[in-house]
Amino acid sequence: MSLESIPKDMRNARACLVCSLIKSFDQFEYDGCDNCDEFLRMKNNRDHVYDCTSSNFDGMIALMSPEDSWVARWQKINRFTKGIYAISVAGRLPPNFIREMKARGIPYRPRDTTFK
Repeated sequence: MSLESIPKDMRNARACLVCSLIKSFDQFEYDGCDNCDEFLRMKNNRDHVYDCTSSNFDGMIALMSPEDSWVARWQKINRFTKGIYAISVAGRLPPNFIREMKARGIPYRPRDTTFK
């Protein structure tokens, strides 16, 4: 993710419910999620963007070197791509997406700290 792709209007920003990557709605729809699009399939699918992202999130982390960052390890995002990530994302992924992740052997860890 380059600096030009960071959303200028943060009111339109959304965070992925799986990895907490922050992008604008249009960026998720146009490019999908840089980390999760293989199984969330948000690219060119408005309904999946609504289902798999949330506009209600807390805090932001600018991640430039995921593999070297203790913050990334603490947030469990050290294997993800560079970008802007939310600390907590309100909401839960719909059950059909959770089932697909489980079938692929990918554990779903909710990013919503209110569920803990």
